[in-house]
Amino acid sequence: MAKYISTLVLFLFCFFSSAQTTNKSFVVKQINATIEPDGILDETYWETADSANEFWEYFPLDSIQARKQTEIKMLYDDDNLYIGITVYTAGKDYAIQSLKRDFRAGNSDNITLLFDTFNDGNNAFLFGINPYGVRREGLVSGGGLNLNGFTISWDVKWRGDSKIYDDYYTSEMVIPLTAFKFKEGETKWRFNSYRFDTQSNENSTWMNIPQNQNIYGLTFMGDMVFEKPLGKYRTPLAFIPYVNMITQKDFELNEPTTNIKFGGDVKIPIGNSMNLDITVNPDFSQVEVDDQVTNLTRFEVSLPEKRQFFVDNSDLFGSFGGGRDANPFFSRRIGIAKDTADNSIENKIIGGVRLSGKVNKSLRLGFLNLQTAEDLDLNIASNNNTMLALQQTVFGRSNIGMFLINRETFKDYEFQDPEDRYNRVAGIDYNLISDNNVWNGKFYLHKSFAHNSGNKDYSSGAFLQYNSRNWNFFEDLAYVGDDFRSDLGFIRRTDIIKTATMFERIFWPEDSALQTHSFKFFPIITWSPDNDFQNTDRELMSSWESKFTDLSEINIKYNNTYTYLFDEFDPTSIDGAIPLPGELGYYYNSISLEYKSDSRKRFAYAIQPEMGSFFNGDRFSIEGQMFLRFQPKVFLSLAMNYDKITLPAPYSSADIWLISPKIDVTFSKSVFWSTLVQYSNQRDNLGVNSRLQWRFAPLSDLFIVYNDNYFVNSFEPKYRSLNLKFTYWLNI
Repeated sequence: MAKYISTLVLFLFCFFSSAQTTNKSFVVKQINATIEPDGILDETYWETADSANEFWEYFPLDSIQARKQTEIKMLYDDDNLYIGITVYTAGKDYAIQSLKRDFRAGNSDNITLLFDTFNDGNNAFLFGINPYGVRREGLVSGGGLNLNGFTISWDVKWRGDSKIYDDYYTSEMVIPLTAFKFKEGETKWRFNSYRFDTQSNENSTWMNIPQNQNIYGLTFMGDMVFEKPLGKYRTPLAFIPYVNMITQKDFELNEPTTNIKFGGDVKIPIGNSMNLDITVNPDFSQVEVDDQVTNLTRFEVSLPEKRQFFVDNSDLFGSFGGGRDANPFFSRRIGIAKDTADNSIENKIIGGVRLSGKVNKSLRLGFLNLQTAEDLDLNIASNNNTMLALQQTVFGRSNIGMFLINRETFKDYEFQDPEDRYNRVAGIDYNLISDNNVWNGKFYLHKSFAHNSGNKDYSSGAFLQYNSRNWNFFEDLAYVGDDFRSDLGFIRRTDIIKTATMFERIFWPEDSALQTHSFKFFPIITWSPDNDFQNTDRELMSSWESKFTDLSEINIKYNNTYTYLFDEFDPTSIDGAIPLPGELGYYYNSISLEYKSDSRKRFAYAIQPEMGSFFNGDRFSIEGQMFLRFQPKVFLSLAMNYDKITLPAPYSSADIWLISPKIDVTFSKSVFWSTLVQYSNQRDNLGVNSRLQWRFAPLSDLFIVYNDNYFVNSFEPKYRSLNLKFTYWLNI
């Protein structure tokens, strides 16, 4: 496998160049004055500023100039980057989800700016604003190839506001230069901007981007040229202390407790391009709860990281290997442990450090070390969790990454087996991104080290994708040895060789309500090397997917599935149910129809029924979502999953429900209230999470968080807590 990967990497290098040609630019002039970001472009400096204009339409067409244009002007001084934006519209009937910061852009009016400050086409800072002056910021990594490299969980201090007029709105932003990371003496950054206009049903970008590429991708960018080279900027030292007063009760153990927790983070800048983050006794009680999912498989479900400490430069740590089958580092493993009943529970983090950023223009460094606490009553050991990652840019936008992971217990525990004392993983990845983003890929080889482990402790894989306007293809190969183990990773199962192949033919009708449609064939096949390469899983997926110019969608999918069970398995998860027998193969099929309505509307919905056979029985499922906006202050949503599983006697049948209503109320740009209710009879849990947030100063908050959980059948309480948390972001 390793020889195959190295040969393929060399082949690809010979065929793909890496230079990125830009043909649009504008000058960012230096000024000696301060601009107050009130959203009104009445300062005389804006009259002489150069501009980024002549936006291109991205949707519904990608071959014409935007019908509603946008003009972006920029200035800078010794401390800040000033941005003035004029956005022309058809009127003032804007679609706004809420007044809450870090909004999702796709179904509302807004404009977003992307800054590639190291000119590498791989990483960028993102800042956005809407007509009401609501702001968002985020990070783009991995060239913006997919949503795995896109996050708006990153926070930084900056100011901005907007002003609405009859047929346009203006926005002003003031972003401290210390909010960015860049090389001292830099004279230009790569730049692009994208905009959503719901009234004209138009999405547009400054650089012309073909629709088969992501609108936030970093391939197609122009230049913003600074009038004078950027100097060495001292990012302020940030202290973020917190106080959390919590009262809670575990009703099963009948243990009420009340206590006060103290802790916080420190952000220490190292030059213009690196950060050292230190956390002491971190508390994540204010983080949004995970969305529950119905799981009808034999495998664990991966949920996204939402904790702020792990977000900045998260791609440096979490992008190694195969994200679905062989991810060696999954930050959610830190702070989670198994109790004596094999339940996943919170494991206190004592503290830790994280160093991340650019060593130079081509080399990125990431180092993370966190210590978790012991809990002798629950047989949980104290662990040290470490990862070192290096990423070197090669051939333009491609890169080679290397890492070392170590999870180790420094103390002897009677309840801990020798093989659980430590686990280490080392590996190398090559990530390919071609100059025009038509080709991208990944090739990796990882090895784990553990006490008395066998010699099948390797994980390797290769992924190659071709993406053009009319054709999309990828091949994904993965091998995970039976002895491969990564305690800090997400490994769904071992002893597999898996191949996933996808062919898609895309059509672009002209003068039609149908924007685009495609036919896709997607086979996934898995073998077990330790069982004479027996075929254990086969899923053949065929689909027709369509998108209309009014933003609605219709998709039809057919699945033909084969599953071989080595061990018995109960897909209903009913206590006392007779599981399906192991050492037996099952063939089953299903067909589904999905419809999504126009997400720009005040009321929008999506529905997806599915029916067919399931193992040795039948299954009917329906998944739906509804959204209702009373803009700009109230947003209501409802998510629902229903699965009816009918298995022949003596096996159990089940009606599985997951219902999640949510209400978000933004009283102002600084006071927010959200409540999420989640009912899951598969998990036997009715959960309520209600959170009131007051942002009394930039990135400084007061939270009141109420959690309540009940058993579904008896409606008896499980666990209840009330948090009053105060955090303050202090720059020095």
